[in-house]
Amino acid sequence: MLLVVVVLAVLLLGGAGAYWMLGRDEESPTAGTTAATAPADDPTEAAPSDPAETTPTAPAPASSTDPRFVKAGQCVANEGGGGQPKLVIADCAPKTYEVLRRVDGATSGKKDAEAKCGKVDGYTDWYFFDSELDTLDFVLCLKRR
Repeated sequence: MLLVVVVLAVLLLGGAGAYWMLGRDEESPTAGTTAATAPADDPTEAAPSDPAETTPTAPAPASSTDPRFVKAGQCVANEGGGGQPKLVIADCAPKTYEVLRRVDGATSGKKDAEAKCGKVDGYTDWYFFDSELDTLDFVLCLKRR
């Protein structure tokens, strides 16, 4: 009887561990380690993700569309939907957002992003990425085109 209980416990724990490992998305900020947000009426909010597959030691490709690599003067587009928008670097065109200013460094969320972008002339929207590692945080001050 004890052997049956031990075998069932091992199978249950192994199955739960496999489910947890296969069911999580390490690139997604919804995993509880990062957050990205913007005003409720702002469709530019997005969860950063890197579509390019790279090794941990390889630098990100120059053609990446991940908003983590966007610079002031470039544009981003919202490819998300259903309340979960997704920003990607795009050519500047109508219905895109021009990055007026990028502020790297620790951010504490919505109020901090609003304060940082409030000093930028012409901004219409903002986006922030808040990670547990503050050196990865950034705020984008955006202007709808």
